[in-house]
Parts: sequence; structure tokens; C-alpha cells
Amino acid sequence: MSPFDIDIIRAKIAIILENLKALEPIKEMNRDEYLRDLYKRKATERLLQELIEAAIDINTHVIVDSGHAPPEDYYQSFIQAGELGFLSPGLAEKLAPSDGLRNRLVHEYDRIDHSIILKAVTMAEELYPEYVEEISAILSRQA
Repeated sequence: MSPFDIDIIRAKIAIILENLKALEPIKEMNRDEYLRDLYKRKATERLLQELIEAAIDINTHVIVDSGHAPPEDYYQSFIQAGELGFLSPGLAEKLAPSDGLRNRLVHEYDRIDHSIILKAVTMAEELYPEYVEEISAILSRQA
């Protein structure tokens, strides 16, 4: 197993943490407030997209650098990270559907269901800090 590039992973973790912090005010908004504010809607979508993509990049990085074949797709990057012990399997299964949200944000941006986005903010606030903890533990063992 080759060592991970800790600086790359730390930079991606920083993106996740920065975006989680930026999303904090959104979870306090009700749906009507959210819908009235175009800038907050667009910022929320972009923050979620970046956060998810940073996690996918981390997953792929640790999988490949540990000598395994790259995941077949973004969903599998979470599942495979769980199977290989980089994430707890339960967390990996909960986060894997983030791929579908990311795809909708990137490819179906004109048909976004804003209720799903608001739920995704809550999900991100609940699950991604745990993701950061688990990945940070790997970095600690690697260093």
C-alpha cells in the first residue's frame, strides 16, 4: 500500500468543512424563505455539489493509493471505501446516495426539487462531519 498524499486529502477536507460552515444558515431557513432568495438557493446547490465532489475525490484517492482499482462510479466510491475499511460500512451506505444528488445538481439543475435540497443540507450537516472524522483518523494512522 502506497502512502496517501495527505496534503491533497487535507485540502479536500478543508473544502468539506468550509462548505458545511457556509451551509449552517440555510438549515435555519424555512422553504418559503429559501425559495425567495435566488442567491442562497444557488449558493446552497453549489456548496453541496463541491462538498460531495470533495468526498468523492477523497474516496477515489484513498482507494487507488491503497492499490485497488478505481471505483466504477461515484456511488461505488463510497461503498468501496466502506468495504475497504476507509469508512464504516454504515456511513458509506448512508453517504453513497450523495452521488445522485450531485448528479441532479450538475445535470438536472433546471428541475431541482428545492425540498430535496433543504433535506440534503440537513443530511450533510449530520453525516459529513462523521465522514471527516473517519477520514481524518486514516490520515492520523498514515502520518
